Amino acid sequence: MSKKVKVLVVDDSYFVTTIVSKRLELDQDIVVVGVAHNGLDAIEKIKELQPTVVTLDVVMPVMSGLDALRRIMRECPTPVVMLSALTGEGAEATIEALELGAVDFFLKPSTIHPTGNDNSSDELIEKVKNAAAITPAALKSKLPPLPDKAAKGKVALKNNDCASQILVIGSSTGGPRALMQVVPLLPRDFPVAVLIVQHMPSGFTRSMAERLNGMSRIEVREAANGDKLRSGQALVAPGDYHMNIDGSGEIYLSQEPPLWGVRPSIDITMESVVPVYGEATTGVILTGMGVDGTHGAYLIKKAGGTVIAQDEATSAVYGMPMSVANKGYVDKIVPIQLMASEITKSCLKKNKKLVREVV
Repeated sequence: MSKKVKVLVVDDSYFVTTIVSKRLELDQDIVVVGVAHNGLDAIEKIKELQPTVVTLDVVMPVMSGLDALRRIMRECPTPVVMLSALTGEGAEATIEALELGAVDFFLKPSTIHPTGNDNSSDELIEKVKNAAAITPAALKSKLPPLPDKAAKGKVALKNNDCASQILVIGSSTGGPRALMQVVPLLPRDFPVAVLIVQHMPSGFTRSMAERLNGMSRIEVREAANGDKLRSGQALVAPGDYHMNIDGSGEIYLSQEPPLWGVRPSIDITMESVVPVYGEATTGVILTGMGVDGTHGAYLIKKAGGTVIAQDEATSAVYGMPMSVANKGYVDKIVPIQLMASEITKSCLKKNKKLVREVV
C-alpha cells in the first residue's frame, strides 16, 4: 500500500488492545495511531486522530460498541471491524453491528500470538486492510425501509416438491448489510426458492438468518440436512458447511475441504444447483473479496441461466463481482439499491417463460 493504514483499537480490555495493537503493527503497512477503552472515548479519538479503520468491541462501559457505531456512522463515517465474542449474544450483536454499517468482524482474540505465528492473526490483518479500501458509497449506503407490517406476513410455503426455479445469492465482506438491502425487498409471493451463501464462521449464520427473517416478507432460515427447496423460502448456508442440493431438490451439507479458503463456498452451491435447475437458475454475486462464485457463474451462463452482479460503487469490496464481470459471465451489473428489483423482474420474466414451456 502507498499509505499506511491508520488503526484505532477500541476495547475495554487492556489485554485485547495490547495484543491487537502489537499484532497489527507487525505488518509494515499498518500503524496503530491510538487506543480507546469505551465508545465515547472512541468517538472523540476518531475525530482527533482520523484513523483509516477502527476495530471496535461490542460490550464496553460508558458507551457500548453498538451505540458508538451508530454515532460513528452518523458523525464521522469510518470503516469499522467489530471484535466479536463467539457466543449467542455476541453473534446477535455482531449481526446488528453489520446492519448498522460495520464492514466486517473478527473473533475477539484470547490467544493471538503477538509474534504473528497463527492464521487468525493474518486474518485480522487482512480484514483491516480490506476495510481500509471501503468505498464511501458503500460505507454510507442506507438500508431500505422495512415492508409495512401488514405486508410482512409470510405466505404459506408452496409445493411439496422441488421448486421450479432457483436463486443463488453469494456474498462475502460487506455481505450481511448488502443482503439486508436485498432479501427484505423480495415480494412475499416470490415464486422462487432462494439459497444464500455468505462467507461467515459457524455460530453467526443462524443469527443472520433470524435477523433477515424478521425483516423480510419471505421466510429465511438457516439450512439443515434434508430441507426441501420451496418457493418463497430462503435457506442460508450454515457457517463451516458447504451447501449442496441433490437431484430431488433436498439440501445436503458437507464439510469437504474449503474452496478458495472458504467454507461455505458459493461455487460449490452453484455447481450442485445447475445440473438440477439449468436455465431456471439465477445467480447473484454481491460484495466480497476473491473469486468465489466466478466458476459457478460460468456454469449458470453455460446452462442458459441468468447472472446479476453488484456494481463497484456500492460494493464494500469489489472483488467477487469484478471477477465475474471481467470474465463476461454477467447479464446485469446493478447498484445494491436496485438489486431486489432487478432480481424480481428477472425471475418473474423467467417464471413466465417456464410456464409457457410447460404448457
